[in-house]
Amino acid sequence: MTDSTPPPMPDFPPPPPTPKRPRNWVVISSAAAVIATVIGTGVFVVNSRDDKDSNASSTTAAETSTPTDDTITPAMEPEPTPENTEPEVMSLTDGVQWDGGIEVELTGWTRGVTGPYAAPESTPFVKFKVTIRNTGTDTVDLSGAWMTCIYGTNGTQSEQVFDSDGGLDGLPQVHLRPGKSVSAPTGCELPKDEEYLQVEMVPMSESEVAIFAGNVK
Repeated sequence: MTDSTPPPMPDFPPPPPTPKRPRNWVVISSAAAVIATVIGTGVFVVNSRDDKDSNASSTTAAETSTPTDDTITPAMEPEPTPENTEPEVMSLTDGVQWDGGIEVELTGWTRGVTGPYAAPESTPFVKFKVTIRNTGTDTVDLSGAWMTCIYGTNGTQSEQVFDSDGGLDGLPQVHLRPGKSVSAPTGCELPKDEEYLQVEMVPMSESEVAIFAGNVK
């Protein structure tokens, strides 16, 4: 008898499951996107910080360079006021005192004409007395004293008069002790038709000049 039963089917292993696409690229891509975003954000932030710092630096520089209220720009600098360096002019009857206590006074103004033996001779002149006082504490050397005169509105140089017969021998040339004074008559050329006279005098070589000026009748 023939067995017509078909033979059993062989056991084949089950088919493998359909492979799934890996998701690593998505993660990598997402990570890349996130990283790109972070990097982009980081760059932006860095750029923003740089810009902010740059702006802050510019603002600081601008604030630093802005002049304060106390700053004077060249356009605001005031013009210097010229100082008056001219010596003070005194009256012919004023007394003058220098540092150190030396005083000078001119008195006894009289007109006259020099004698035949005077220098200059037979010349109209004005005679006056020079008194020098030492009110200081040190002895003063008057050997460097000098005097000059000018007269008239045009400032004509006047000759100092020397006349031994009239007692006009020039300024005292002595060492003047503290508390002492010395006087000497002197004179300057002054034409009869002139009244204005200016006398410049220095009692010591290192002293500043004193100027006396006025009209002599």
